[in-house]
Amino acid sequence: MGSVTLTGKDTVILKGRIFSAFGDGDTATLEFPNNLVEGKVGKNGNVVFAFNASGQVANVKLRLLLASDDDKFLNSEVQSFLQDPAAYTVLDGEFIKRTGDGKGGVANTVYMFSAGVIQKIPAGKENTSGETEQAYAEYTLLFANTQRAIV
Repeated sequence: MGSVTLTGKDTVILKGRIFSAFGDGDTATLEFPNNLVEGKVGKNGNVVFAFNASGQVANVKLRLLLASDDDKFLNSEVQSFLQDPAAYTVLDGEFIKRTGDGKGGVANTVYMFSAGVIQKIPAGKENTSGETEQAYAEYTLLFANTQRAIV
């Protein structure tokens, strides 16, 4: 039998708050837009590799139910930032992805974020044809530091 991965019961935590007001589809996505290492080949095949600190920058998108308690919480964070950016307390948090091996073993892939801000105000729309997308608020967050562990 080949390898098996079962997934479920993932957790998103920001500023100590466990989020739960997610809808369907991709509810939380993490992207790392920059390389962690840069490299160049020089004369005689010599190679230089250099750590790129911006490789730890993460873009996180959260797709929440519109006007839910989680939406209200993040909206209050946006308002707090806008009132006084210099006094704002940046976000920290975790995304925990639970996986099973099909034999009873469970592992958690934990992404730990720090030095974060909400990068965009969620867009809105109205649709008279009953499209469900109008019931979501999608937040884009930017974190300067990210670590990943498998425990």
